[in-house]
Amino acid sequence: MLLAALFLASGVAAPSARAQPVVATMTVGNGPWGLAYDPVKSEVFVANSKDNTTSVISDASNAVVATVKVGTTPLFVAYDLGRGEVFVSDAGSSSVSVISDTTNSVVTTISVGNAPQGLAYDSSRGEIFVANSRDNTTSVISDSTNAVVATVKVGGTPVGLAYDPALGEVFVTNFESDTVSVISDTTNTVVATVDVGFTPYGVLYDPAKGEVFVANEDYNQQLCAGLPICSDPLSVISDSNNTVVTTIGVGSGPAWLAYDSSKGEVMVALSYDALSVVSDTTDSVVQNLNVAIGPLAYDFLRGELFVSDASGNTVSVLTDASIASGSSPSPTAPEFPSSSQALVALVVMAAVAVISRRSFKPPAYP
Repeated sequence: MLLAALFLASGVAAPSARAQPVVATMTVGNGPWGLAYDPVKSEVFVANSKDNTTSVISDASNAVVATVKVGTTPLFVAYDLGRGEVFVSDAGSSSVSVISDTTNSVVTTISVGNAPQGLAYDSSRGEIFVANSRDNTTSVISDSTNAVVATVKVGGTPVGLAYDPALGEVFVTNFESDTVSVISDTTNTVVATVDVGFTPYGVLYDPAKGEVFVANEDYNQQLCAGLPICSDPLSVISDSNNTVVTTIGVGSGPAWLAYDSSKGEVMVALSYDALSVVSDTTDSVVQNLNVAIGPLAYDFLRGELFVSDASGNTVSVLTDASIASGSSPSPTAPEFPSSSQALVALVVMAAVAVISRRSFKPPAYP
């Protein structure tokens, strides 16, 4: 309450954003979290973290067509195009469930490291990379044998992964190390470590630009949601030299990312129920939308964005036809506060940052 009063006293107002109608909302399981799109079956798989199931949604009917029992606390999902299988990280049971998209049933369960979260499919090698958040490793699973073939030591609390097919590398966000580990899929070793912003979480690969976008969730996200002076950045890494080439301020608490290949845009889910749309051409925000936000999955065949809402046990669908390409943010952010007002807010946030950083914990399960 004291912090809220101090922020209000600074005269800084949260930017509004244009309301965004959704084309459909489906009720799924309890605590929906990560999603993955299956283009062969035109389905979206959703990990329901609180009832240990995965919902299967038809993108033609926007209806749940199956519910699959998996391991404990499923969090994230990855689709394996080569085998028509869906891999689900079961954080509570330190395992990965493998679902056949033909039968919508679990065909095997694989033991991995402690508290697995993000996954990435490596199409060139037929492997699945899994971030084990509590033992600072990444497991490498062969999809032909469904066995762990390598374990790679990375940074502190790895959570997100993205695969770069052009270079055969996997990018891993290390939440507590403020770094990204770059793994060669040929040697299964870390070939680079890139310093990024505070508490990196979501990550994606942009094939058009040969760049990797990293959402720096930051430790101030719940204290100053929506304030322009608290805008947390995306780090943009060039995969040619593994260096940060630019940062993009997107709002408070960016966590999850999805790439719209038809428009060359990165969609960024923020912590205060908002979505920022970033052009990868200009490296700038082109639109802000109001929508209940969780992890994202993009359906490139229908041009739709699927968004999970853990608090409402739903998945919403947005069409990218209604997301303006290349336009100015709508509406524009409020004027920046006066220097004295900004100083008050910055002093408060600096003090809170020191306290928060000392006691900060990795993201809790939803």
